[in-house]
Amino acid sequence: MADEDPNAKVECEDVPAKEEETEATEPGQNDVADEVQKDKRADSSWSAPILSFARKATETLSSAGLKGSDTSQHTSDPLKTAAVKDPMVVERSNLLSMMKLSIKVLIQSSLSLGRTLDSEYPPLQQFFVVLEHCLKHGLKVRKTFIGQNKSIWAPLELIEKLCPESADISTSVRDMPGIKTGLGRARAWLHLALMQKKIADYMKELINRRELLGEFYEPGALIMEEEGAVIVGMLVGLNLIDANLCVKGEDLDSQVGVIDFSMYLKDPQATETTQDDSKMTAILDQKHYIEELNRHLSCTVTDLQAKMDSLEKTNSKLIEELTAATDRINALREEQEQLKQENAHILQTSQRKEEVTLQDSQLELETYRQTRQGLDEMYSVVWKQYKEEKRIRQELQKELELQIGLKQEMEVAMKLLEKDTHEKQDTLAALRQQLDQVKNLNLQMFNKAQESDRVAQKKEEDMERLEKKMIQMEAAMKELEQRLQNSENVRKNTDESQNELRSEMKGKVNALQKRLTDLDTLRAGLESELSTEKEQRQNLQRELHREQDNSAELRTQLQQLQGLQMELLDLRQEKKQLQQLCEEQEQALQEMGLHLSQSKLKMEDFKEVNKALKVKRHAWLKDDEATRCKQCQKEFSISRRKHHCRNCGDIYCNSCSSNELALPSYPRPVRVCDICHSLLLQRSSIRS
Repeated sequence: MADEDPNAKVECEDVPAKEEETEATEPGQNDVADEVQKDKRADSSWSAPILSFARKATETLSSAGLKGSDTSQHTSDPLKTAAVKDPMVVERSNLLSMMKLSIKVLIQSSLSLGRTLDSEYPPLQQFFVVLEHCLKHGLKVRKTFIGQNKSIWAPLELIEKLCPESADISTSVRDMPGIKTGLGRARAWLHLALMQKKIADYMKELINRRELLGEFYEPGALIMEEEGAVIVGMLVGLNLIDANLCVKGEDLDSQVGVIDFSMYLKDPQATETTQDDSKMTAILDQKHYIEELNRHLSCTVTDLQAKMDSLEKTNSKLIEELTAATDRINALREEQEQLKQENAHILQTSQRKEEVTLQDSQLELETYRQTRQGLDEMYSVVWKQYKEEKRIRQELQKELELQIGLKQEMEVAMKLLEKDTHEKQDTLAALRQQLDQVKNLNLQMFNKAQESDRVAQKKEEDMERLEKKMIQMEAAMKELEQRLQNSENVRKNTDESQNELRSEMKGKVNALQKRLTDLDTLRAGLESELSTEKEQRQNLQRELHREQDNSAELRTQLQQLQGLQMELLDLRQEKKQLQQLCEEQEQALQEMGLHLSQSKLKMEDFKEVNKALKVKRHAWLKDDEATRCKQCQKEFSISRRKHHCRNCGDIYCNSCSSNELALPSYPRPVRVCDICHSLLLQRSSIRS
């Protein structure tokens, strides 16, 4: 997060709220507001937010007076009643201004103090009280079996679902044994969120989901309006603060949340005295830190003296071990002479055994080669037979595939013929329907012929035409019947041919299956022969391995003798190394005395460096005084933000102050510039 000045944020956010309020007031009140704005421009110090709060208080009082005076003239003058402000709007503006004041005072006091804040710190307590009032504004009363309940814990529980990171806080708050009410849980949750420096992120997630907040808040509540987003923006500045709050021991259920205005209406002289007191406390802390360093160095000196005593004791022990080692060396020499004699006897016996085993192995190799040649010839013959049978099997499979394809084509042709017959039957049914229609027409014409002769003559002509058509239709019917008979004959012939093909295919498949069974039997016999040959080969290999193991054992015995000789050499080298260690330890004792004298000189240098650092730490540069980075000389902008070095107090960009180190005045690692980082690392290396 950026180390920006919170005063600038508060003053910038006051402007739109003030402009909205001045539009709603009467002409006399506008003059008062203009005077207040002129005083604010003339005096841009800590009193500006207090004056704005006083101005808003006068506006609320004047609006209340207007309400009482305009009730009698409500029917006659509706324009004046419209000018009166809504009390919810006034409450939101007052809470917003109080929130700005509390955040500004908290940040300024924490920066001047320069340490972590406790739960007993008054500006921090007042900040939690104001935040609690903001969250309670417009909160709906929820009815239960016990009675009415109005607590801010219910909307804060939503954050656990919206932001999974806050699950640890909510679970720890629920598990606290001393907290029983929902208000106490909400206060504990706010304390833990501030210590995590994520209160702004959690509140932003809550305000973005206003459709869920409608269950808990009324439409005109502070969180449901734009003022809620403004408060979330101001809460981002609290990430500068380091707080260490004890939640378990406090009685959060029975605390009374009352805003103390006296804290924000102090004289500037009193603030200067508090700043001087904070500087004195910082100086005293540094003094205590230096005293602790001196104690630590004295402890290291005593530790070094104890190490000196232990080294002298170890030196005496090493001398005793040297004498014991010389005795061991003499005993090992005697054992070495005995081993040499045994070694010579073993070499003679091993040479005789090797000659016998070599002759036996040569005979076995010759028999193995002869058997292998016979097996190779048998294997080549069997392999040729297997290839020929495989080729025959592939040809039979190809013939089967061709016959299956022909069968499929015949089935397709049968399906097409069936479709044709169905279509012809449909046409016959249509023609029969037409014949029925013609008969009906003939009956109608005969009835009409009796009525009039003229119509009868015409009808007779029509009848002749229809009879001709009937003759033609009957001829067409006969042709269709002949075609059907022909198609049925073709179908019978195709069925007979398919039955013949199926019988032939079954005979061929049975013959092929017989051949395959014969081939499988041959293959099984060949595999059994191969397995017997493999077993014989494995037995021969086992015997060879046994002989090789015997020869390996003899070689290991030779290597053991060589190892004994190497151990004698190693013991001699260890004797030399022990003598060198004794000499080096004597030199180390002399060097330790020199280091002790040098450490005393470095202590004096360290005191001078601490004095210089004290002078630097108080020179905290303001945000308005710096427009460029001190190291890279790049101008600051929205993307390149300002960051204070906690060691020297100068302002740098993020890339030039990305390091973190633990300083005496801060409990945790804090931001440090590259120059101070390198200096502090050099000093720590000198100390080590």
